[in-house]
Amino acid sequence: MAAAATPAAAIPPPPPRDPNNHPLAVLTRTRTQHRPVFISAPMVRYSKLPFRLLAQHYSTDICYTPMILAKEFVRSELARQADFTSSFCDAPLIVQFGASTVEDFGRAAEMVQPYADGVDLNCGCPQSWAVGCGVGCALMGAPERVRDMVREAKKRCGARFVVSVKIRVHGDLEVTRRWVRIVQEGSGVDYITVHGRRRSTRSSVPVDLEAIRAVVQVAQVPVFANGDVFTRGDAERIASVTGCDGVMAARGLLTNPALFAGFDKTPWGAVERFLDYSMSHPIPFRLTQHHVSEMLDGQVPKKERNIMCETTTTIVEFIDWLDERFILRRPGEEGFGSTVEIERRQQPST
Repeated sequence: MAAAATPAAAIPPPPPRDPNNHPLAVLTRTRTQHRPVFISAPMVRYSKLPFRLLAQHYSTDICYTPMILAKEFVRSELARQADFTSSFCDAPLIVQFGASTVEDFGRAAEMVQPYADGVDLNCGCPQSWAVGCGVGCALMGAPERVRDMVREAKKRCGARFVVSVKIRVHGDLEVTRRWVRIVQEGSGVDYITVHGRRRSTRSSVPVDLEAIRAVVQVAQVPVFANGDVFTRGDAERIASVTGCDGVMAARGLLTNPALFAGFDKTPWGAVERFLDYSMSHPIPFRLTQHHVSEMLDGQVPKKERNIMCETTTTIVEFIDWLDERFILRRPGEEGFGSTVEIERRQQPST
């Protein structure tokens, strides 16, 4: 007779979250260190588990998942398996959701609560498809609904579970100030992250630090700043100018995941660690390849990186290609994950 299937109720729950990883506990620690909280932004496709583990190794205090659409997440097991992967050492972790209704955001928050240290509501994605779905920047015109969404998540998950919102700014800063006042009225929101650009502002335009400062001045909760962080010095400067409590990086971390640790370029050991994390927690091969290419920007000629991407089609071919040209250490080998400069076996052909 075939063995009976194990009932779902028999699956042990995950261990309780470590209170030291509570985002507000992190904020308390960084204040005693006289520095802002260092945060890895929610980046579409890129903020997957291996990249988060790498950023955490290099002094990033809090990591975000990519934005997950709450409506699909709560309705589809397939979507949950595809969109959210974590591990016991993936902490502190904030799961970001794109949601348009109170019910969807509350249910999504409740579902990830055992596996995360908080959730964030995306109110700043500027892409047309997101706005058309009523998520992202669409919520910048609906502060009362955002307030109710935060309340619902708090009601379902408890006051201690962190719920935050991430916004962009309006052209009229008084509108942004009013939005912040409404959202924090009795909602229990724990902090607000401000990307200091408007929906229509291109990333090539410098971030508006005065706009972030205006939010800091009106907010009754901690404020984190997002935009134009490419070095640790940038993070410290932005915190000083705006008075914010934390600084979030996106493109800067993609090119240099070790920037918060004070490295001015990606150390070679970070590439070795990332490949190890990607093997332990697999992501699509092309994504692994793209991450490595980004990390080698400025250190390996663009022509050589293009060849790397064009001539390798599997992870095995990719590792072999790197092995032929560089000293690529594995876990357990002396010097694994600690080398700063790239060590070549052969020079690129001209």
